[in-house]
Amino acid sequence: MSSSKLSVVVTRRLPKPVEDRLAELFDAELNVNDVPFTQDQLINAIGRADILVPTLNDTLDAHVLAEAGDQLKLIANYGSGYDHIDIEAADARGIMVTNAPGLLSEDSADMTLALILTVMRRFKEGSAALQSGNWKGWSPSTFLGSSIGGKTLAIIGMGRVGMAVARRANAFGMKVVYHNRSAVHPEIERNLDATYIENLEEMLPMADVLSLHCPNTPETHHLMNADRLALMKPTAFIINTARGQVIDEDALIAALEVEKLAGAGLDVFEKGSEVNPKLCDRDNVMLLPHMASATTEARVDMGERVILNIKTFELGHRPPDQVIPQR
Repeated sequence: MSSSKLSVVVTRRLPKPVEDRLAELFDAELNVNDVPFTQDQLINAIGRADILVPTLNDTLDAHVLAEAGDQLKLIANYGSGYDHIDIEAADARGIMVTNAPGLLSEDSADMTLALILTVMRRFKEGSAALQSGNWKGWSPSTFLGSSIGGKTLAIIGMGRVGMAVARRANAFGMKVVYHNRSAVHPEIERNLDATYIENLEEMLPMADVLSLHCPNTPETHHLMNADRLALMKPTAFIINTARGQVIDEDALIAALEVEKLAGAGLDVFEKGSEVNPKLCDRDNVMLLPHMASATTEARVDMGERVILNIKTFELGHRPPDQVIPQR
């Protein structure tokens, strides 16, 4: 590579320490207004940049990638998930893709437990009554929620986040069962005190709380559909801090409306930032704006991983977090 600085286009505003370092190391074009790129702006960026640093809001499909200039050699994704990038189309054009995995697990697990507590203990309803002036004082029969100790937490996806959730659930005295493509190592199971359930339909009726920690793939799209939701207890809660498309939201709303589920805690939504108003209107549903990883520490760590991948690539080595296309 030449001695001149690489041209790096960043599609969203990043934490200041990350932006400062990018500007120091590269010819960095930063998004100071933090307005998401349109498709035309994305096409313009990949037509002139050496490196693109996108986020999950940027859809880099085959149509967009077909407009990439010959100079674009790396897409250094700011985030762990990369379902918004057509990896095969990028590879066909000689464009490497990297991500930033394993940095959000603990914060995402914290948020998962927060959502479990919020919906089971009815924090949303209590807070709303207090702030609206409708709280008339303590009563032994109001805002009665459910204890989480002794309840069964069913986890779909025992990766880094799922394991972190299981550790926290243990501390709260929950029984942990999980479904995964395959069982984790027996020693990990023992440490997590978790039981593998090979058949998802067998696990769902066990759950007092179901927590989703799987990626959005063709196999997991609408994994929790009407039929599978119907297998759950009417007293059960569903928590999603993974990908919104894993749940059929219409089916979820229907189950909630006829009290086939006790409640839900959602940090992600099927249609991205377009949230179904029928979810917003429910007291037993806690909604958050995709903030499971929203800590300063996590977001700076993500930026540092992006920079590491770019620098490693610049030096002619394989970046540590290269995403390998499926063959």
